[in-house]
Amino acid sequence: MALQALQSSGVTFRRILSHFPEELSLAFAYGSGVYRQAGPNSDQKNAMLDFVFTVDDPFAWHSKNLKKNWNHYSFLKVLGPKMITSIQNNYGAGVYYNSLITCDGRLIKYGVISTSILIEDLLNWNHLYVAGRLQKPVKIVTMNEDITLRSALDRNLKSAVTTAFLMLPESFSEEDLFIEIAGLSYSGDFRMLVGEDKTKVLNIVKPNIAHFRELYGSILQENPQVVYKSQQGRLEIDKSPEGQFTQLMTLPKSLQQQINHIMDPPGKNRDVEETLFQVAHDPDCGDVVRLGLSAIVRPSSIRQSTKGIFTAGFPILSPLPPGAGICWGLNVSTMFAKGWEAAGTGKLLIHW
Repeated sequence: MALQALQSSGVTFRRILSHFPEELSLAFAYGSGVYRQAGPNSDQKNAMLDFVFTVDDPFAWHSKNLKKNWNHYSFLKVLGPKMITSIQNNYGAGVYYNSLITCDGRLIKYGVISTSILIEDLLNWNHLYVAGRLQKPVKIVTMNEDITLRSALDRNLKSAVTTAFLMLPESFSEEDLFIEIAGLSYSGDFRMLVGEDKTKVLNIVKPNIAHFRELYGSILQENPQVVYKSQQGRLEIDKSPEGQFTQLMTLPKSLQQQINHIMDPPGKNRDVEETLFQVAHDPDCGDVVRLGLSAIVRPSSIRQSTKGIFTAGFPILSPLPPGAGICWGLNVSTMFAKGWEAAGTGKLLIHW
């Protein structure tokens, strides 16, 4: 599996992981603190480290983490692990984030997602949230032998390639492909309209071409619908209606359904396959696919960021009780309807 190429033996990541309950099916680090980015996030040394922890039993995991890292949580901690798990699973994109935690001398944030919800997102793109993170280079810190999870991780990468093909011309460069893939989970994301650097996707891809190539190289070599000239960094794909129909039929279920909803006239109620056949013959096929992506990402990003207002505390660091470890948490203060600013940065903190 391509993702195995990015497994990390980094001591920093493993030391941080040691401060949390061990029952993780997958843990990975991502973002500018892990891979160098161009632009305003280029200061890798001082960048926040972002993690996602995947757990089979969120209730049991939060129960242990509340005992171990009580101050990581916002005021919601007083509602207990059952309510935290309900908020995690039933609102937003299925992720519960704790932010601005100082652990082992590094500022971190971490999201918790259930294994079953992650697998659904990887296969079907219900939210394209954590699945979108995993379409870009990440550092996998730990991963168990769950065959279903590993298969879903691989399927997500192949789906990203197929979706990008549908939005690209017949011939293009590796960089063009990786920019398209990296931008999938930002299509329609409202956060790109409220202060995010508009060149964010370029800043992610350009310094990390080699990492993207490592992640997707074998998939491209094995794909029968592409001619991959790896030495020249060029690709050619089948843009015939037949080729596009084959690609559309392999897209994740949620994306197919969104495309059907966009293209199906009111009252006609065509099945998905009939709609996809029409789209395959449409000169604007790529634009339709992009609209389908936006229909998934926009509501997901809004709901998840709204949830983040409540799961995050006011950014004043305070020590945990003696003997509770060396992670520091957050005190809770006033929440504002539009979020709050990270102290001293002047930037609105929205879970990214």
